[in-house]
Amino acid sequence: MVKMKEMNSEGTKSNLIRILKGSAFSIVITLVLLFIYSALLTYTSLNENTMPVFVIAITAISILAGSLISSINIKKNGLTNGAMVGLIYILVIYLLSSIIGQNFSLNMYSIIMFVASVIAGAIGGIIGVNKK
Repeated sequence: MVKMKEMNSEGTKSNLIRILKGSAFSIVITLVLLFIYSALLTYTSLNENTMPVFVIAITAISILAGSLISSINIKKNGLTNGAMVGLIYILVIYLLSSIIGQNFSLNMYSIIMFVASVIAGAIGGIIGVNKK
């Protein structure tokens, strides 16, 4: 009985590490893609009105990739693990933006970002678990 508990605890710790790594990977991908988007805004005639759409798309793509990477070696609970990657990602982003911007507020855009993050993470987790 003790060995089963130790194995379960070790598996939980391993999954948590994968989820945190997936969240960190998502943030790095977001930074790279936002840098590319900002260069496009600066050096092309791309309109700034496209910013909300691009930010949501970049966020979803980053979380999808991070949750897929984090759940590739997990054989179960891809939906939950992926959603956790999305949740951790969006909480870190909003925490950082509230510290940097100093005017944190929840509005409809924030709610859309939150929901898109969790859904993208869940989809990435499902794909990662089922990838062969």
